[in-house]
Amino acid sequence: MAIRRCELITDKSSKELQAHGTLDFPCAGYDESYDEEKGEAFAWHWHEELELIFLVDGSIDLKTPSASLRLQKGDCAVINSNILHSGEPNGSCHLYSLVFSPKLVAGNEVFVFARRYLSPLLSCPSFSCFLLSPWGKEPSVWFLEAFAALANEDFGFEFIIRENLSRICLLLCNCFKDQLNHNTAKESSDNQRIRVMLAYIQDHFSEPISLSDIAKSADIGERECLRCFQKTIQTSPIQYLLKYRIMQGAQLLEARPSAAVSEIAAFCGFDSPSNFTKLFKRFYHQTPREYRSV
Repeated sequence: MAIRRCELITDKSSKELQAHGTLDFPCAGYDESYDEEKGEAFAWHWHEELELIFLVDGSIDLKTPSASLRLQKGDCAVINSNILHSGEPNGSCHLYSLVFSPKLVAGNEVFVFARRYLSPLLSCPSFSCFLLSPWGKEPSVWFLEAFAALANEDFGFEFIIRENLSRICLLLCNCFKDQLNHNTAKESSDNQRIRVMLAYIQDHFSEPISLSDIAKSADIGERECLRCFQKTIQTSPIQYLLKYRIMQGAQLLEARPSAAVSEIAAFCGFDSPSNFTKLFKRFYHQTPREYRSV
């Protein structure tokens, strides 16, 4: 169960498809580096697991529909289950992450750990992403102990990981203790709508898409669509569409080395290769041909 890089593959709802860990030990560790100058970041996605992030070096902005955190070297943060999130580096950064199922800590749903603590925490409306560093050095120490155990896989490493993840979860329960509702909270309408609209964009990005089309996919008006995008992922629908098209173009430049830039531009929904090249350079600070030759 070696530490590795995470290949972000999502379905039409932006749900990550990669399995994190195994059925009998649902926890995986990742070692990632991102460089703003190269246009590197991790795109909006979500998964059923909790995610812990420790910043080894540099700076990165973690974003969810309801919050934004800037992590600096040595900071540790957690992202809740089923929460859309993305990350954009400030310059370059290096991070470790642990992605794990709540069941690893809570066990069966009838156990007190799930019923009294984890289930109310995961459904807490105030908990989307949370910076652990202000609560002392212990969370970072616990994270690094768990991460090292996963990397080394010495005898009994699973116990060490679960022990340290449990400590972090208990800290979170204490932090949100006064806000926990022991009835499962419903997902906000904004989060439901944004998932539908992101799925529509990802399903139709190669076609001509208007603001009206995006709004209609969620049965709302254009003004409400603009408000929902700005509130949840802090960008406009059209800007998200353009960035998604460019990111798809970057993947195709690598996957199809013999395809012409004009062919890729057309497949990604651009009306001209020059427009594709102009926007590609804005996002990746190099032309498509330069990107392909690296």
